[in-house]
Amino acid sequence: MKASLFYRIASVLLLLFAAGHTLGFRQSDPSWGVDTLLGSMRSIHFDVQGFSRTYWDLFVAAGFSVGVFYFFAAVLAWQLGGLPAQTLALMRGTAWAFALCFAAIAVVSWRYLFVLPIVFSVVITVCLIAAAWLSARPI
Repeated sequence: MKASLFYRIASVLLLLFAAGHTLGFRQSDPSWGVDTLLGSMRSIHFDVQGFSRTYWDLFVAAGFSVGVFYFFAAVLAWQLGGLPAQTLALMRGTAWAFALCFAAIAVVSWRYLFVLPIVFSVVITVCLIAAAWLSARPI
């Protein structure tokens, strides 16, 4: 198998992950019993460096930032998948940094999140590790 296939698979998964995260991170289920907490996060304002913010503002900013990062990662994986093998061999530091970044995201997901982000982050990590491994060897 070629590294480009693993990069392209990771790219599609990352695009789905970005869309799912961006559309879903603000959702809550009434059975969770967090409506009072969410109301407090939205209603209690405080000043930060001259701006009036709420914890909900910070939560939304962090959530959208993650979605933007996943979208960027999808574009990067797609671009890496289109590079010649000789170029990928020269970029092994970038390839391994990308894979390790998602390995860390998989660990964070395992520790703090739930099944869907765990599965996505683990499968993306496996694809990126396989691509990095294969891209270190020019054809």
